[in-house]
Amino acid sequence: MSANSIKDGAATASGWDREVDVVVVGYGAAGAVAASEAASLGARTLLLEKMPFPGGLSIASAGGIRVTSDSAAAFEYLKVTCGGRTPEKLLKLLADEMASIGDYVKLLADEIGATTKIIPALGNYPLPGYEALAYCEVLEVPDLEGLDGYHAMAPVKNGVRLFRVLEAHVERTGVEVRMQAPVRRLLRDASGSIIGVLAEIDEREVRIRALGGVILACGGFEADREMQRQYFQADPVMTGAFLGNTGDGIRMAQAAGADLWHMWHYHGPYGLQHSDPAYPFGLFLKAVPMWTPGRLDEVSSLGVDQPAETKPRKSLARLAWIVVDQDGRRFMNEYPPYPGDSGVRPFDSYDFLKQKFPRNPAFMIFDEEGRKMYPLGRAVHNDHHPRHEWSADNLQEVEMGIFERADTLEELADLMCVSAEELAKTVSDWNDAVAAGNDTAFHRVPETMMPIGTPPFYFGRVGPVVINTQGGPVHDERQRVLTPFGEPIEGLFAAGELGSVFGHLYMSGGNLAECLIGGRIAGRETAAASRDAKRGADRALSEAGA
Repeated sequence: MSANSIKDGAATASGWDREVDVVVVGYGAAGAVAASEAASLGARTLLLEKMPFPGGLSIASAGGIRVTSDSAAAFEYLKVTCGGRTPEKLLKLLADEMASIGDYVKLLADEIGATTKIIPALGNYPLPGYEALAYCEVLEVPDLEGLDGYHAMAPVKNGVRLFRVLEAHVERTGVEVRMQAPVRRLLRDASGSIIGVLAEIDEREVRIRALGGVILACGGFEADREMQRQYFQADPVMTGAFLGNTGDGIRMAQAAGADLWHMWHYHGPYGLQHSDPAYPFGLFLKAVPMWTPGRLDEVSSLGVDQPAETKPRKSLARLAWIVVDQDGRRFMNEYPPYPGDSGVRPFDSYDFLKQKFPRNPAFMIFDEEGRKMYPLGRAVHNDHHPRHEWSADNLQEVEMGIFERADTLEELADLMCVSAEELAKTVSDWNDAVAAGNDTAFHRVPETMMPIGTPPFYFGRVGPVVINTQGGPVHDERQRVLTPFGEPIEGLFAAGELGSVFGHLYMSGGNLAECLIGGRIAGRETAAASRDAKRGADRALSEAGA
């Protein structure tokens, strides 16, 4: 706890256990920035995190913050990718701030001797403004280099480095941090204004007054099964990287009267099911470079567990597999332009004749040559749960049952419970497409294709994996949470993934950008509100004394 920790002071007459200026809920990137910004402006700030370790989902990210050299162009890109589902004034603000947020990160990084770099990288899709985008990355943090991991995240990659820069700022600004301190309810006065929180600290309920407001920065609902079932079409959806995001902030905001948006929209790839039903995460497939349609001359290798890097065009990775449905037929381009976002969408289809989701689970199929190419999967998560360490030749995964093996395609089809005739036709058609260098069915880039013909053959069960959700409470340019009638809920703010602006297509690095931008705005707003509240109280005392 910081040396500047706020002292407990029970206000028994009013029913409060303690009073602060600002309460921030959630210690990921958004919460770290919001809390440190408020504290740097003189606000007594309390940062509450329900998990025993910090970082949220942000620490598991690739660490690439979307920035721009041309805010007008970035605004055009955001307008198209959000599909008219987000007010333009919010997108304009985000685009404007993206032009300077890299300077803010560099300023914080310099404080601890960390290095940053702006790396040109096209937008994921060839839409207006896509050429003006880039990433800001933290490339080196002296006190992290050489470590095997940090907090509950391993190994140390650029998402960890970014979080350490933000965490160090939290420490410098004197924010009080309490871990394993879940917030259960928002507390309101008679007018409906948010005036504090009910939290659990040291295993007891604590009523905390927040003079300037409460900032919800506790992420989405990617680890909440019931909310997934209510808001996603595909079912089931595997949790990707963090178990702490269970929709707490969304429920609390709803109880306070908040409107919701973008609840259907989540970001993620397709991935493998672990053979152990108790394993709490989906398994990501091999990280492959992203590519922009029409611009294969530039390839970005930003993935969920690797840093961004733009380098002279060589080639996309060869994928060892194809994906087939429960009838043994291909139904998608297995290597879409942005696998980490668009990869989940083909799995949504529902068959009304068969009354099931015929693509969930689906099956990735490969042969012996593919099995020997590279590790086909990986585990990436911010959690103390033991990680599955992937074998170099995938044989461990075969022995564990993550992959199943057969000597012939007919035997493989039998294991998959699909038509042997249909599967044989699918593989034959695929091999013809590889030979012709032209996937007429789903337009996979030719250089990513490879035949499936060398026995034994393998399959693994795959389905959608949610990395993060975009849905949550609606907010305005000041990060104030709004009611369904567009009215701000006094004292309540949201930042980061909790109610993201992205409403149609996700922009890689976009959530990190809005974590930092929205967090700063919310921190300033609540710090100013706390000053106003104190002035008002001082005036009231003065008038009473007069």
